[in-house]
Amino acid sequence: MAQISATTLANKGELTLTQLRNIGFLKTQSSNDFTTDSAGGATAIATGVKVPNRAIGVDENGNPLKNITELLAEKGFVSGIVTTDQITGATPSSFYAHQKDRDMAEAINDDFLKSKLSVFVSSSDAASQGKNNIGSFQMQASMEEIGNSKKEKIGFLFSGITSPASLSNAVKNVLNYLDKKSKPFFLMVEGAKIDSNGHSNTIGGVIDESIAFDKAITEALKFADSDKNTLIIITADHETGGLTLPQGNIAISEIEGDFTTDDHTGIMVPVFAYGPRSNEFQGIYENNILFEKIINALGVSTED
Repeated sequence: MAQISATTLANKGELTLTQLRNIGFLKTQSSNDFTTDSAGGATAIATGVKVPNRAIGVDENGNPLKNITELLAEKGFVSGIVTTDQITGATPSSFYAHQKDRDMAEAINDDFLKSKLSVFVSSSDAASQGKNNIGSFQMQASMEEIGNSKKEKIGFLFSGITSPASLSNAVKNVLNYLDKKSKPFFLMVEGAKIDSNGHSNTIGGVIDESIAFDKAITEALKFADSDKNTLIIITADHETGGLTLPQGNIAISEIEGDFTTDDHTGIMVPVFAYGPRSNEFQGIYENNILFEKIINALGVSTED
């Protein structure tokens, strides 16, 4: 809430996000810790099961948990991931991988290559730069190529520092790509650097990245308004930094931010919903219940 407050007040008091009316709160604790990490928090959302910190798509005994992209693939959906992190980062990998520890990058990457994803956009790493193909994903040279592509599986890598327009442009073009599939789809979009600026206690970075994320939300809402059958859920896997806002000046977009930690905290995070059945996401509930609410809203069964 502090990050949203800071961004709203720095942006003359309004965001696209603040126009939404169906709002709830998630309790973020993992199965073994008061303060979750990204792996535990994202896995709870992606699978509907509370797991220990560091676990990616597996339970406390290391057994694989079916995630939402795998479940929806069985129901005829296509899926995608857009993130400003690397695709093997803890949050995105929770939506396709099954490993005991988030640092098992090689094994997570193997899971990615075998995943049910049809499209991904992420930050690049040295090993991926310049490749025409990553596994069965055909790499595209520009965002516009993504939007125009009719290929079965595609990808794109951000190079260098992403601009505020990068994430929203990716969302716009990935939505165009998925829409042309003529199948129902699931898309997970992550503004990963809001978290990293919380870790570094950089209030300006938190606000800049949150505004970039809000622009991405705008593109999603524009698509939903046109499509009229798309549900949008906006939330976080945890809070970072223990941010407070003791002072500021809205007229000159000045925000004073005090951080109490350079790590995550156990505070609840908001969840915003827009579109069909969005009223069902109101209230206060555990983060793993969000999975159930999404599946119920989509009208699909968790049974094979």
